[in-house]
Formats: sequence, C-alpha cells, structure tokens
Amino acid sequence: MDKLDHDQSNWKAQHLPCESCGSSDAVCVNEDDSWHCFSCETHGQDYDGEYESGEYMTGQSEQKVLAIKTEGIVGALEDRKITSTTAKKYGVTIRRNNDGSIKNHLYPYYKDGEQVAQKIRDVQDKDFRIEGTVRDAELFGMHTVQKKGKYITITEGECDAMAAYELMGSKWAVVSVINGASSAPKDIKRNLEFFNDFETIVVCFDADKAGKDAAKKVAELFPPSKCKIMSLPDDYKDANDMLRVNKKQAFMSAWWDAKLFAPDGIVRGDDMWGVVTEEINQSFVEYPWQSMNDLTYGIRTHELITITAGSGMGKSQFVRELVYYLMNIENGSNVGLLMMEESIRRTGLSLMSLSANQLLHLPDVHMDKEELKKHYDATLGTGRVFLYDSFGSNSIDNIVSRVRYMAKGLDCKYIFLDHVSIIVSDQQNGDERKALDEIVTKLRTLVQETGIALFLVSHLKRPGGTSHEEGGMTSLSQLRGSAGIGQLSDMVIGLERDGQHDDPVIRNTTTVRILKNRFSGLTGPACYLHYDKDTGRMVEVDNPNDAGDDDEF
Repeated sequence: MDKLDHDQSNWKAQHLPCESCGSSDAVCVNEDDSWHCFSCETHGQDYDGEYESGEYMTGQSEQKVLAIKTEGIVGALEDRKITSTTAKKYGVTIRRNNDGSIKNHLYPYYKDGEQVAQKIRDVQDKDFRIEGTVRDAELFGMHTVQKKGKYITITEGECDAMAAYELMGSKWAVVSVINGASSAPKDIKRNLEFFNDFETIVVCFDADKAGKDAAKKVAELFPPSKCKIMSLPDDYKDANDMLRVNKKQAFMSAWWDAKLFAPDGIVRGDDMWGVVTEEINQSFVEYPWQSMNDLTYGIRTHELITITAGSGMGKSQFVRELVYYLMNIENGSNVGLLMMEESIRRTGLSLMSLSANQLLHLPDVHMDKEELKKHYDATLGTGRVFLYDSFGSNSIDNIVSRVRYMAKGLDCKYIFLDHVSIIVSDQQNGDERKALDEIVTKLRTLVQETGIALFLVSHLKRPGGTSHEEGGMTSLSQLRGSAGIGQLSDMVIGLERDGQHDDPVIRNTTTVRILKNRFSGLTGPACYLHYDKDTGRMVEVDNPNDAGDDDEF
C-alpha cells in the first residue's frame, strides 16, 4: 500500500477510535476513506467505524466542528495551578459550573493576527472540541511572542506551554504544538520560519515514549547547533506536573542542562568522559588454549567471531571443543548451537564424547547406560546448552529469529552457527554473494543488539596454489562469497592442516591462525592443536613443523 496522505487538508474526520491499539481518538480518515492511527502508526484503506464527515471524536464524546462562538472569562486555571496573569497573556479563558468549579478551558489559535479557532477542553472528561479550524493555524502561543529572541521552548500541549512559561519566571517565550506528539513535526514544519531568529530552541515534550520519539523528530528539523532536547526529572511526565508541585528550581536545572540534539549515531566528544574512563573491555572468558589468548585476549561479548577452513579440516571439532569448554566454566552462561550439517543426536553424542574421551558415535564404541548417563549429565544434562533442530525452514529470517530467541529468550551468551554457507545455499534468489551479505549484516546487528558472542563458521574459496586440504595457508581474501564476512567480523580464525601428509603427527595437527583481530590488532599463527583419534580431543602442542616463521611457537 502506498504511504497514506497525512495532510490535514485531506481529512474528513479526526479523533476516531482505533481497533488495532484501542486508542479512543488517534485515527484520522481521508477523503478516500483511507485512515491512519497516530498512536500505533497502523493504516488501511477503508475505515470500518461509524462517523460523520467533519466530526471530531474523543473518548465517548462526539462534537461537530463549529464556528467560533463560545465565550469564556479571564481567570486562573486553578486545576492546573496556572495564574490568571499567564492565562491572560496567552488569551486562554475559562467557563465555570454552577458551583464555581471550572468546566472548560478555551485555548485560542491565531493566524496572521486573527483568531481562526479555539480548542474547548472539558476539565472533567478531558474531551475537547474545536470551534473554527486549526488546519493552517499558528502554534499555540505564537501570537504572544516577539519575532526575535534568545530562547524559545516548545511543549506538547497548551497547559504545558503556560506552565513552562511560569516555571521559567515568565522570562522566555514558550509555544506548543497543536495536536500533541503525533502531529508535532508537521505542526513545526508549517511554522518553521518562525524559529529562524531565535538563538536556542528547547524541546520540552512529555517524558513518555511518544513524547521522546516526537522530540527527536522535531529536533531534526532545526540546525543541530541551536536545538536542544530537555529531559524532565524522574517522576514527572510534563511541565504542568512540575508546576502543580512548585518544582521551579528542578525544572530550570533540567532546562539549562538540556543537551544539543545530535541524530542517532552521532556522539559529542565532550559527552564521552564516562565512555573513555570505563574499565577496558576484558574478555568474558578465555579460550581453552593459552597461546590463542596471547593474541586474542580471550572471548568478548558483543563480538562476531568467524571460524573458517577448507572442507574437512576440523572446523566442527574445533567448535565442539569450544562449546564443551564454555559449558563447563564455573558460573558460566548458556550456550546455543545451530549445527546445520548434522542432526541434534550427532551433536549431542559428540559433546558427550568430549566428556568421555571416547568417540561415542562410532559403532565399535560401547558404553553401558549408567556410565553414559554421567557424560550426559556433564554436557546436555547441565541445562545450559540449547540446540536448534534444523529440520524445516532455514530461511535467513528464520535463522536470525532463532539466534535472537536463544540470546533473549534462553539467555545464551555464546551462540555457534555452523555453517553460514548452508543457509545461503538454501535461499531461492540464487545470488550467494547477496545472500551472504544479507545474513552476516543481520547477524552482526543482532550481536550488537543482544550482547552475545556469536561464533560463525564459514567456508573458504579454493586457493590458487596449495589446497587447504594439503595445508594451504588461509587468508581473509579466501572467505567464500562475500567480503562482508571479513569486514563485519571482529575476529576471524583460520584453521589449516595438511590432511595428506605422510607424518601422522603433522597430518592430525591443526594450525590456528588469527586472520583478523579488531581488538588488539595481533594476527598470525596462534597455536597448534593435535587431534587424538582415540580420545577425539584436540590438545595444544608445539609446532610439529619446527621450522620457518613459526619457530616462536
């Protein structure tokens, strides 16, 4: 559906109820019966509710748009603690009940010096109706303001404008948007030129989500060097709340402390003292092999770690060793596994094999159930490991959703995805490079959002020289399909092994090479892991080649 036209001139009905979110007055209907809810931001083509063209509805009330005819008297707004002097300045009048209590507030709206509308608010029911039209009206209070000044404050409502004016000692100009947070940017755009001659603009909207979001959208309309967003003290929703309890000093402190607005992602250097003095991001845990820690400084959260190697070079076994190590750390966190190339039974038995130091999945290895249960309890039975059964949809969005659930729903701090290439090959678009870019970008964003350490297994392209299966060196340029994997990863670990060497020690020893290390910048060979075919374990050893650039290891 095309974007709905929210131009107020096209609305034939406003302040109607929304069935989607339950709001009583957030829906507006266009001339073509298309509608938009300014509360939940949903919209549609045909509004199902009942209404008459030109009606304004709030709550259970229903009022026609009338010509300006209702008259009030000048007086204090006792229910809002606003003095008669302030009310008179803004042209606000009141109507009283027979018992002397205030029945209505009457807020005037002007255009080029002429009153074009007034909003009549019922004090008891909090409903309102409008006489005249605010379609082209100026902001509330603009008629009271000199065309040039040092400061001007914008609020979300009429009473907040008058309250802020009093809280600041009636010194500086305050205006209000017309229809609350939902239409604030539009109201400001229509009157944008008015603010040109003010040195500083302070946005003081309600301290709820809608108000905070609207404040940012309004601030984006002004030069960043002149617009500030004010944060109200805790426990106060708006300026009028603070006036009612006479918190003038607290309001002024918050007003002076308002920060110059910067769009999301832009941080002022002079706001970063707390950031740069934070404790250095130490590793959450270390790797199980000390020589790796010498280069990597361990495993940190909020990082994407890619593990890569040629086909059959032991990537999955390397991953299992990490998983087994992490699940046995005292007071450690949960671990999530998405092992796309094997069944959950094979994954489970492989983890139990590490505990048993035997390859339990082999047909000639037998263990009685009592002994088997001990290794089950030490691994799968800890309640700290969660596996994804990959039978079913392996779409990119489905996998990202499962990773998010493991992180947020199951409190998994470490998540392993082995391997990303199989997910990409399952996509329908046929563009491997594009699909890899898409999933790695989404996963990197998810890492930052959830604070996990995500281990991503990726295949390599075939090298031009010695094959990876014969010990060819890994490099970032060989990552399969897309440069995005290398660019977005915080750490890239390459595994190298000459699986055809005559020497069984060399044939079963893996070189762990750090290809990228955003944290410390240290790269190169990190350690050597020998695979024991009897126990199924990878153990750190000295360099079996004992020559060349790797002598130091």
